[in-house]
Amino acid sequence: MQNQQLKQIVEAMLFVAEQPLSDTQLLEHLQDQQVSRRQLGAILDEIAADYQERGVQLQKVASGYRFQTRPELGGIISRLWQEKPPRYSQALLETLALIAYRQPITRGDIEEIRGVSVSSQMMKTLQERNWVKVVGHREVPGRPQLYATTAEFLDYFSLQDLSELPAIPAPAEKAKDTGQTAQTTAETATATE
Repeated sequence: MQNQQLKQIVEAMLFVAEQPLSDTQLLEHLQDQQVSRRQLGAILDEIAADYQERGVQLQKVASGYRFQTRPELGGIISRLWQEKPPRYSQALLETLALIAYRQPITRGDIEEIRGVSVSSQMMKTLQERNWVKVVGHREVPGRPQLYATTAEFLDYFSLQDLSELPAIPAPAEKAKDTGQTAQTTAETATATE
């Protein structure tokens, strides 16, 4: 089979697949063509290069390869859909971030860090989205569940692995003299009146 025809087959498979396709899955579908892993890698690199300047791009995520729109076009493209994408609360996103950065983590650990209780509905939502799963139990009284992120979490946020998460910024230095900060704030408030 010619390289160009093989490239077209891989491109078409990635376009029609509902989920990302891994190297292994692609090779399974191409077993009749006797494609090597190296040859498949070269084809995927060619396809990625072909789409470099287009509105869609070949993206490698945790589960494999998929085509997706360029991030900078998201605002314009989102107008095509009548329904709005789900909005997530700050509490849910904070909880998800804690799980992603500190996994495996218990609900009690999350509550201790956030300083507020974590609702069962919030954990249920994260599990229904398949962003979070129970990976075990901590060996303490009560055996609380340990939560970790899933491959779907990585896919949704276009990550190949957790090392691609952005670094957590260092906390801002607290004011050394809180009285001085309060006084400055009071003076600023008085000056604006």
